[in-house]
Amino acid sequence: MDEKLRILMCEDDENLGMLLREYLQAKGYAAELYPDGEAGYKAFLKNKYDLCVFDVMMPKKDGFTLAQEVRAANAEIPIIFLTAKTLKEDILEGFKIGADDYITKPFSMEELTFRIEAILRRVRGKKNKESSIYKIGKFTFDTQKQILSTPEKQTKLTTKESELLSLLCAHANEILQRDFALKTIWIDDNYFNARSMDVYITKLRKHLKEDDSIEIINIHGKGYKLITPDNEA
Repeated sequence: MDEKLRILMCEDDENLGMLLREYLQAKGYAAELYPDGEAGYKAFLKNKYDLCVFDVMMPKKDGFTLAQEVRAANAEIPIIFLTAKTLKEDILEGFKIGADDYITKPFSMEELTFRIEAILRRVRGKKNKESSIYKIGKFTFDTQKQILSTPEKQTKLTTKESELLSLLCAHANEILQRDFALKTIWIDDNYFNARSMDVYITKLRKHLKEDDSIEIINIHGKGYKLITPDNEA
């Protein structure tokens, strides 16, 4: 890679953390490691990073709390959770907070780097696109700035929210196939990613609820449809 991309890592397992940091550095990333959420958050406020990798169970500040604080400061930065937890509730909690991916321990170094590279490719691709503006009922959606606005207010969307709404807008009043959306945004159409997409659909419905003429409906067994009066078929 031309210039080193900076990764913020928070992992309280010293041996695993050092191993991950050294591996990512060998792959050409500028990876920084911190042993707990408090130290990681202080580093985040001082420096600019391209991606975060957070362990869930950490002292002083857990990964979920850290991610919420990071998201409040920067809605766009990708976040990957590392955890030994395999409970569906914990994984879904991570996605509700806005995780871009979730890797359960044990995992291979190759798997982690693949997921990092996939997320960064998607983020870079989005930034390289020309700005697209969609009109959705009373809303205006700027895909580049990730802002959904009305004359009264502006809402800054997370990266996942923006990517999903962009796909829905591109297929307005048509069926957005579930598998296509999952593979486009989440790379993999597994159970947890599918549940994550359901969470984001719910979030988008809340963002759009001010306009009764707009609706995101489930098409059983197929996907979703954004109903908008602008070009209804």
